[in-house]
Amino acid sequence: MSTPNAPRGQMDLGVDQPRRLTTETKAAFKTTEFIFYVLVSAAVLIAAAVTDNGDDGQGFGVEQAWLYVSLLTIGYMVSRGLAKSGSRERYDS
Repeated sequence: MSTPNAPRGQMDLGVDQPRRLTTETKAAFKTTEFIFYVLVSAAVLIAAAVTDNGDDGQGFGVEQAWLYVSLLTIGYMVSRGLAKSGSRERYDS
């Protein structure tokens, strides 16, 4: 059984699984990557709304804007995946 003076991590609580003391990473909305992603996505959409796509097909149209936002989203998801792959944050931090 457990001793009353044993450190919390060494107490036998009858559970076979070890306690998790860290999260994988900090929350996504707390990162600079997320802020950058939101700002750049908004800038791309605003640029598409402000500029016109002329009759000659040149310009910055809505289709291109959403393509760029999709590419930004893919890049953000890859960066979060890489961030989660090896870093840890303590629960008490």
